[in-house]
Amino acid sequence: MHGGKPACAVAIHGLKCCAVMQSIPNVLLRHCLRLALLFCVLPFNQNVIAQSDTPQSPGHHDSRIALSQESGTISVPSIAPAEKGASETTSPALVLGPGDELEVTVYGAPDLSTHARVSADGNISMPLVGYIHVAGLSSSEAEGTIESQLLKENILNAPQVSVYVKDYTSSGISVAGEVTRPGFYSALGPHRLFDILQMSGGLSERASGAVTVTHRGDENNPVRLEVSQNPAEMAHNNIELHPGDTVFVAKAAMVYVLGEVNKPGGYILNSTGAVTVLQVVAAAGGPTHAAAVGGTKMIRRTPSGLQELPVPLKALLHGKGADVPISADDILFIPSSRMKSVVAASTIVATGTATAAIYRVF
Repeated sequence: MHGGKPACAVAIHGLKCCAVMQSIPNVLLRHCLRLALLFCVLPFNQNVIAQSDTPQSPGHHDSRIALSQESGTISVPSIAPAEKGASETTSPALVLGPGDELEVTVYGAPDLSTHARVSADGNISMPLVGYIHVAGLSSSEAEGTIESQLLKENILNAPQVSVYVKDYTSSGISVAGEVTRPGFYSALGPHRLFDILQMSGGLSERASGAVTVTHRGDENNPVRLEVSQNPAEMAHNNIELHPGDTVFVAKAAMVYVLGEVNKPGGYILNSTGAVTVLQVVAAAGGPTHAAAVGGTKMIRRTPSGLQELPVPLKALLHGKGADVPISADDILFIPSSRMKSVVAASTIVATGTATAAIYRVF
């Protein structure tokens, strides 16, 4: 206030006076104008600052947040790292083990960097440091262990170590049983059951489709699955695999039909295994014209050795008598009417099963 008048009015009045006076240079006029604007804006700025310093009530919402909500965008408060970690699910980390190939780099000290393979007792050897136990550690944990050892030995003041695993030979997935290429496959990256089966070449012709998955650390509770042609069942059974898991594909139960049939060979039983002589003979295309069906016999393995069982195939083909069930690994032999000598059971087993084609009984 100046003489009972606001400071802004006084400044504007002075500006008018300056404009009237022609002798005042233009430079002075511009300074007066700036001074007048300063007097007008200063009280307004002080009021804004006072409002911004006033603490807001808990129910107060920022006008900018309200505007973003009206436009359809809702701001979500950031989650603290501890809260995010509680909700995240991560797959088991790959850990180092015997046979793994490592590339250890010590930044600023190339003489300490080394290429090493984890020994059978879980150690690697580094220059000036000696043996360091890394088995059971992840690559980041191994980096920290090496850095701590370098500090402890007073070799470096602030070591920075990088451990790159070139080959995980101890943290793979074992695939065994009836697959084309059984073996040990890398578990780098996420893998599911069908990924590993494809890597192993797929199921062999003798596979039953029954798969057993044993997870590492839970060996007493294997998971038994069936490789089905149904897309929904395939998606359900395509479970996730982790390092150290074992996949075993079971061998299918088979029977063999040899001699005078149109398609001699081995026949994979269905999932129930309930197959009879007539079903197998029908799958084999039936007897040939040269078959002596009256001399048909079944060869079965027993604890005491091979056993020959007569089969009334001629009567069965004429609908007389009950069909004869056949078990896994049985051999049904239909001789030829031109054969002049009796073929021994051991000869049939040795020559027939080795050369037979493989079919399926549905």
